[in-house]
Parts: sequence; structure tokens; C-alpha cells
Amino acid sequence: MADRRRSSAETAAAPRALPSRFLTPDDLVEMFELPSVETVYQWRRKRTGPRGFRVGRHLRFDPADVQAWVDAQREGVAA
Repeated sequence: MADRRRSSAETAAAPRALPSRFLTPDDLVEMFELPSVETVYQWRRKRTGPRGFRVGRHLRFDPADVQAWVDAQREGVAA
């Protein structure tokens, strides 16, 4: 049973696959451990976060756009 348990460092290091559905601002808060949903809306106003779109009055994010944004952020970090 101990073999099945993974340490928190191993769990944090293993990337999880993005869901196949459109993501909500709350999903981004959970995924990136943001302080609040207001951070997502600030990113949108400043045009610094992943590209989003409106469905009626609801904000949604395509998982492919979120992944592209993450990849772009990682490229900007010096290795």
C-alpha cells in the first residue's frame, strides 16, 4: 500500500492533463492556485492571461489556449 502512495512532491511534479471541456475562471483559480477569481479577471483586463471568450455572460477558456499560454510562460523563464 505504501508503494501506491506518492509524496506531495511527486504529485506536484507530475503534470495533469487538462479537461476536454471549456474551463471556467474557477477552474483556473484551482489549477494555478490563485488567490481569487478576481485575478483571472485582472489578467483578462490587462491581456496577460490565457485567451478567453464569452458564452453569453459567462467567461470560458479553451484548454488548448490555456496550455499555449502556460508554454509561452515557461519559454520566458531562463533555464
